[in-house]
Amino acid sequence: MCNYYLSILGISVVVPIVVGVVALALGAGLGTILYKQMLSAKLGKAKATAVHIIEEALSEAKTLKKEAIFEIKEETHKIREENEKEIRERRSEVQRVEDRITQKEIFINKKEETLEKKQDHIDELKSELENEQVKIEEIKIELSKQQNKFIAELENVSKLSREEAKKILIDNISEEAKRDATTLIKKIESDAKEEANKKAQEIVTLAIQKCAVDQTSEVTVSVVPLPSDEMKGRIIGREGRNIRALESATGVDLIIDDTPEAITLSGFDPVRREIARISLEKLILDGRIHPARIEEIVEKVRKDIETGMKESGEQAVYDAEITGLHPELIKLLGRLKYRTSYGQNVLNHSLEVCYLAGMMASEIGADVKIAKRGGILHDIGKAVDHEVEGTHVSIGVDLATKYNENPAVVHCIAAHHGDVEFNSVEAILVQVADAISSSRPGARRESLENYIKRLKKLEEIACSFKGVETAFAIQAGREVRIIVKPEEITDKLAVFMAKDIAKRIEDEMQYPGQIKVNVIRESRCIEYAK
Repeated sequence: MCNYYLSILGISVVVPIVVGVVALALGAGLGTILYKQMLSAKLGKAKATAVHIIEEALSEAKTLKKEAIFEIKEETHKIREENEKEIRERRSEVQRVEDRITQKEIFINKKEETLEKKQDHIDELKSELENEQVKIEEIKIELSKQQNKFIAELENVSKLSREEAKKILIDNISEEAKRDATTLIKKIESDAKEEANKKAQEIVTLAIQKCAVDQTSEVTVSVVPLPSDEMKGRIIGREGRNIRALESATGVDLIIDDTPEAITLSGFDPVRREIARISLEKLILDGRIHPARIEEIVEKVRKDIETGMKESGEQAVYDAEITGLHPELIKLLGRLKYRTSYGQNVLNHSLEVCYLAGMMASEIGADVKIAKRGGILHDIGKAVDHEVEGTHVSIGVDLATKYNENPAVVHCIAAHHGDVEFNSVEAILVQVADAISSSRPGARRESLENYIKRLKKLEEIACSFKGVETAFAIQAGREVRIIVKPEEITDKLAVFMAKDIAKRIEDEMQYPGQIKVNVIRESRCIEYAK
């Protein structure tokens, strides 16, 4: 009985244990299955993420590749454009040189032909003179025989010797001739002077009265007003970079002193000074003052000034009522607006000569059109005399011939300084009008012309050295600022260049005090953020 209860008790204990073990095994199995499913889900997500990352990497690589190819193409295109531009510029320069050489050859050939014709004419005249000389000698011999015969007869009749009769005759005739000649000469001179002076005064006075041209003297400084003194600091810029950029771009010296709300621009070239003045005013109004903006504004103003000079030439031709003038000659006339000669504005001077010559031609019945064209073009060579070798007269003749001007007008240009003999009334009138316009009180200043020539000579000496990009004479000629090409001139070579330029200035020029030679070598690296 006891064993029976024990067996019952044992079964009741074992069954829960077995059930627990089975439940534990089932739980472990289910947990394993769930864990595997979770691992499988995470693995799928990881694979999807990896695929997405790879696709993004491939897409970014393609984009970078396209950008690199585009940059390479853009850089190649830029290099190609620069090379083509340089080729065009060199071709243009070669063409200009060829044209200049051709013009000189034509001029030389014409001179040679003229000399040959003159030589042939001289030979003919010489032969004629020799023949005439032979005839004159024969006539002299015959006259001598007749004279001797006549003298012998007179000696017999007058009972006087040849020497006595000759002396009496000569004394009587000489005395009478002197009295008559003196009286006649005085009368002729008096009448001629009175009539000539009266007529000349009428013509010149009438011409000058009808030609009232304002004449202003050019100066070498310009003053730019400022809104406040604070603007001076902005114009100078950090460590002076703005003022250096402006001076380098324009070639004009900026003087910033204690003058309240004003800056002085100093420079002998009126075109540069005008460009600097307008550029500075635009920068002050714009407010953005930095080297890049300064260069941009200066370049834009320079183009505007060139356009304005062309318009000035057209206006001058219109005011002078001259038609059919070649467009290139009109452009050159406009350049005379900023050209001075002994302090006299050359464009105004040319218009004045044009009016004077035209008025005088009208009064005496000469060709008014030829006189006016010769007057307005007589100094056209001064528009390019700093670029082309030769005097402004020879340059003007070449230009007028090149653009098919009337030969009579070309002669007026060639003869207005007496370099060739006058062969027309119009040429004489142009020369007289030029003298009147130049010599009237206040028209010219000799000292300014010499001053400008000295500054131009400074720039020419500096620019003659290899590797010089540009040069500006500033500080009233006390300094010459030279900007060199950094790829050609090293820092050491710049030192030697400054010494060589200073030595050449000492040898070739005369000047008071001393001249500072300032050689500037600057490198720039430019990149664009996209």
